[in-house]
Amino acid sequence: MMGAVALLHRWLGIAFCLPFAMWFASGIVMHFVPFPSLTEAERFAGLLPLARGAPIMPVADAVAASGITDATRVRLIQRSDGSVYVVSGPIRVWAVDASGGAEASVGSADVALAIAQDHARRRGLDATHAAIVARADCDQWSVPNGFDRHRPLFRVALGDAAGTEIYVSSRTGEIVLDTTRNERGWNWVGSVLHWIYPTVLRRNWALWDQVVSNLSLLALIAAVLGAVLGVIRIRIRSRRISSSYRGWHALHHIVGLASTVFVLTWIFSGWLSMDHGRLFSRGQLTAAEAGVINAVPDWRAAPSLVQQPLSSPLREVEWFAFGGHVYRRERGGLGKQALMWPNGKQSAALSPEDVLGLTSRLAVGCGAASVLAENDDYPAQSIVPGAPVYRVRCGDLWFDIDGADGSVLQRLDSSRRAYRWAYSALHTLDFPVLKAHPRLRDILIVGLCALGLVFSVTGIVIGWRRLRATFAT
Repeated sequence: MMGAVALLHRWLGIAFCLPFAMWFASGIVMHFVPFPSLTEAERFAGLLPLARGAPIMPVADAVAASGITDATRVRLIQRSDGSVYVVSGPIRVWAVDASGGAEASVGSADVALAIAQDHARRRGLDATHAAIVARADCDQWSVPNGFDRHRPLFRVALGDAAGTEIYVSSRTGEIVLDTTRNERGWNWVGSVLHWIYPTVLRRNWALWDQVVSNLSLLALIAAVLGAVLGVIRIRIRSRRISSSYRGWHALHHIVGLASTVFVLTWIFSGWLSMDHGRLFSRGQLTAAEAGVINAVPDWRAAPSLVQQPLSSPLREVEWFAFGGHVYRRERGGLGKQALMWPNGKQSAALSPEDVLGLTSRLAVGCGAASVLAENDDYPAQSIVPGAPVYRVRCGDLWFDIDGADGSVLQRLDSSRRAYRWAYSALHTLDFPVLKAHPRLRDILIVGLCALGLVFSVTGIVIGWRRLRATFAT
């Protein structure tokens, strides 16, 4: 029996020693350089002020012009070519000219370039040498599925010192992504390696999911077999733990014993990152819940800018459906907004009573809505800094609602809460006690991944020697 375990571990180890080293090394990089994205602060900083006095059609007319019959959100933004309504449904998004309702998608490279230049200048970036470099469905940095509704994308290289590239949605003309030369470089040895994320594989999500999930599972099996052998081969001499091996094998054994707990939990939690509903719930709304959340309101009742002129100055206005009513929120700054209620009342955020009124339609036995603490074990953040996130507990089922815009941030049942600890906590060490001490968390992550890397290198040496001996004969 032990012979079969040793043989299987040997050849699985040879196959996965390089991926193990790759995962540990790239994990250190990922901790400090995440995958490129456009943060809300960057997006908002690049918005042009809304034009005052320009003719604006009613929201209901914009929704009708978009052809999106299940629209739940509408935003008014200012582009370099005029004011635009961006109409969003659960699946589709579309842009219409705010003055007449004509389609306002971006098909011209010149328009996309002008939009990108305006965005860059608003953020203080040098756009003097900006140029369109591609118009494509996806590339290495825009391959995530969240960009699907915006494809194809215009990629604009600013030609600045940082090598900034900006992606413009052809559907709405919005900036949806930016990258810098530094981000791209580090991510080639970070996220792309760690997630096995080359575009040719990742653009087929189902294939990528199966490949990475199966590879992770085999790596986990190799680690478990190694742990079993490592414990069995321990020798106690003079009350000291020693190895029954010699040379590189002994080093691999001892370092493996020292890192066993971390390696097993890290590889296990890494495999769980590809769970996608296989063992744990996905945290997604059920069809019935989505029907309540995405209920199409009477857009004719939306507070129109015709009846209620813009406050000044504003960068974005959004109308959103919540609990069967339409609210309007005006944003003059990243952390500053005014929320217009259907009854004419004005506040900075939704009330706990409104949130409870909606969640009570999603589940039974719901308690009062409470504001989520910053150090909560199951954290969630509002899109607007400082705005409340409300949690409503409906028995075993919890809902976290953004008080700024009514979005459902989390749906947590017992399975999803368990997944938070089994995956996120074990893989990124985001335990609340460590998040309260970020420098200590950095040291632990780097130190443990470095230990795992050393362990992997010993495996590479042993594996290489075994292969040379095998093929030499």
